[in-house]
Amino acid sequence: MTARHRTARFLHHHPAAQVLTVFAFWLLGEAVTRLGGIPLPGGIIGLGLLLFLLIMRRISSLSIRRGAGWFLSDMLLFFVPAVLAVLDHPELFGLTGLKILFVILTSTALVMLATAFTVDRCWKYLGHREASGHA
Repeated sequence: MTARHRTARFLHHHPAAQVLTVFAFWLLGEAVTRLGGIPLPGGIIGLGLLLFLLIMRRISSLSIRRGAGWFLSDMLLFFVPAVLAVLDHPELFGLTGLKILFVILTSTALVMLATAFTVDRCWKYLGHREASGHA
C-alpha cells in the first residue's frame, strides 16, 4: 500500500484529521492571500483550492465529509459571540430593532433591484450591439 493510500485511508476514518485538513486549507489560503497581496479572505482562497482539488478528483470527498459535517452541525457555536453582543443591547428587541431590520431588508432589496436593472441594461446593450454587427 502506497503512502498516498495510507493517508487517504487515515483521513477517511478520522474526523479530527478531516477537520485539521479543512483548517490546513484555510491556513494555506491565508498564506497565499498575505504573500500575494490578494484582496480576498484567505478562507475563500483556501476553500476554493479545496473545491478545485475535489472537482479534479485529487482529493476524495470521503476525506473531508465527516469533518465538514462537524463544522456544519456546530455552526451555531461560531455565531455565539454575535448573539451575546445582541443580548447586551435589549433596545434591539424593540422599535429600534425593527427600524434596523427594516433598513437592512430595504437596502438588501434595493441592491438586488439595482443589480438586476444593471444586468438587464448591459444584456440589452450587448444584444443590441451584437445584432447591429458592432461586436
